[in-house]
Amino acid sequence: VQLQASGGGVVQAGGSLRLSCAASGRTRNNYAMGWFRQAPGKEREFVAAINWNGSGANFADSVKGRFTISNDNAKNTAYLQMNSLKPEDTAVYYCAADRAGYIGSYYYRYDYWGQGTQVTVSS
Repeated sequence: VQLQASGGGVVQAGGSLRLSCAASGRTRNNYAMGWFRQAPGKEREFVAAINWNGSGANFADSVKGRFTISNDNAKNTAYLQMNSLKPEDTAVYYCAADRAGYIGSYYYRYDYWGQGTQVTVSS
């Protein structure tokens, strides 16, 4: 399974971005999809995750009410809609997939990872 993240960029504080994570290869519709981020000098941080049918989602406290996550199984793509962005959201964002449907915050539980996409929020 290969994951391709896209949609990063530079945005002013208060703005919005939508990240996409396209899965290819031997994908299964029961995978959970997650997003993590890593800022320079900091550890990888959980952002959000969603189960395969969208009935369950999990968010980090720092993004609740500002970010939403969704997936389109027909397109094998997950999305992270980021609104009201803050400078502290600046990081490289990574998407991940878990075969067992895990939507928690432990990065080692995820089986597949995409390359990162840079998000920079200017003040």
